[in-house]
Amino acid sequence: MSLDVCLHRDEMEFLIAADWCDEHGYAEAAACLRQNARVELYDSNITHNLTRMAEAAGIYQACWRPEEIGVTKAKQLVPLLEEGLRKLKEDPERYQQFNASNGWGLYEHFVPWVEAYLAACREHPEADVSVSR
Repeated sequence: MSLDVCLHRDEMEFLIAADWCDEHGYAEAAACLRQNARVELYDSNITHNLTRMAEAAGIYQACWRPEEIGVTKAKQLVPLLEEGLRKLKEDPERYQQFNASNGWGLYEHFVPWVEAYLAACREHPEADVSVSR
């Protein structure tokens, strides 16, 4: 089992973009935009075996349950992920104690995952956030 996080753009924005494509003679692009109105800007997956590590770093809800803390936009995750990443990097030994014994869920995988998610949130601050657990 795993967590899927997704940053995507609002359906309406892409319908407006499709209208623009129609107006400028890009019928194929317009049809594609209408067919795939929700466009994923970032998508990533991580094991649930890292929930204890995320909890210890203070980013469990930000990553696994953003809706419970009112997060709907990527920009809202930026300060939360920054703080959690800071904690993870400042004290690796503390967080490595939460490494999964089966090897599926290690500090050495979680830190780069958080870094990449944070970078995507910075790159797409107005993106909608969704998770699948």
